[in-house]
This record gives sequence, structure tokens and C-alpha cells, in this order.
Amino acid sequence: MSPHTRGVLIDVGGVLVREYLPAVAAAWGRRLGIRDAVFMAALYEGNDSGVLIGRVSEDAWWDTVRGRLRTGPDVIAELRRDLADAEHWDAELVACLRGLRLRGVRTAVVSNTWPGLRARMSAAGLSDIADHLVLSCEVGCAKPDRRIYEIALRLLAVEPARALFIDDMADNVTAARVLGMAGHVHTGTAETLARIAEFTAQG
Repeated sequence: MSPHTRGVLIDVGGVLVREYLPAVAAAWGRRLGIRDAVFMAALYEGNDSGVLIGRVSEDAWWDTVRGRLRTGPDVIAELRRDLADAEHWDAELVACLRGLRLRGVRTAVVSNTWPGLRARMSAAGLSDIADHLVLSCEVGCAKPDRRIYEIALRLLAVEPARALFIDDMADNVTAARVLGMAGHVHTGTAETLARIAEFTAQG
């Protein structure tokens, strides 16, 4: 790892992609006649030991969701499209990451995610926003497991003390700090941009 290079590691859901799940859950809960919490449990309960870390394929997981929601494949296909369409990237943070790369700051997207994210980023022209995409479904471990941070640092060739980790989940930021990284809990774009500027200006 380089003793001089700085690195910025950043989350997707709730940071680079604005939070959209509550609105989708409310709309689909009304449509299916179930509570929002029941809908969310059908989608995500148990995925830490399955699709999220690559032990189960995304299509196989959606078969599980279809069984839980007691609905047909056409409805599931529509739900998948709705979720993809609701994924809106923060243009200011995306521009910031591209700018960091131009300045020689090493960058990584570090996300707990299902397998489709890389393809969606490519289709949206976002594959270039970071030097590396470190996705839980591909590396077999998920935040706050220290291994996913270590993988990202190794790929970036950046010392922990010269890395800033950004996430909307405090537990994930705490885990990064334990490894010696600076941490920032994302609560809004302006605050996160300011923290990145402060960190990368330190030389």
C-alpha cells in the first residue's frame, strides 16, 4: 500500500443512490394488500446468508420472493422493473467521484448489494465513477465484515489511515474506523461533499 495516496470509499444505497425503498414498499404494499414491513421482509429477510453475499443467484432469490408474496412471475417482473426505475443516482456525488479520479485520489464503491448492480451501473454509463467496485455479492462478504474493507484497501493500494469511508449506516462506518480509516456517516449530499473536500485537501 502506498504511504502517500489518499482513497475515498463510498456506499451506494442511501448515499450514491438516494433512498427509495420506503416509497416502493408503500406503493406495492397497497397494491398487494399487505403492510410495508411485510413487503420489505419478503424482499430482504435472510439475504445476508444468501443473495447478498453471492451464495444464491438473484433469479433464485426472486423465486423465493415470489413464493413469499404468493404472486406470479409477471408481477415479480414488474416489481423488479419498478425497483430498477426507482434507482436515482446523486449527480453531485457522481461528479465528485469522477473529479477525484482525475486528481489522482483512489476511489472505490463498497456496497452490500445483489448481483444486478454492476450491470445497471454499466447500462447507466456509471462504470467509470470509481477505480474499483467492491460488491458484497461478488467478494462473498458484506459490511460490517472487516474483510470487505480490507479487499477495497488492497485493491486501491491505500493505507487505512489515508482512506475515508462513507456510508449511511453508522455500524458500517464504525467498522471502518476500527480498521484505522476516517469515517463519515452520510446524512446529506452537501455535508458529504464537504467532508470529502476536507479529507482530500489534507495532502
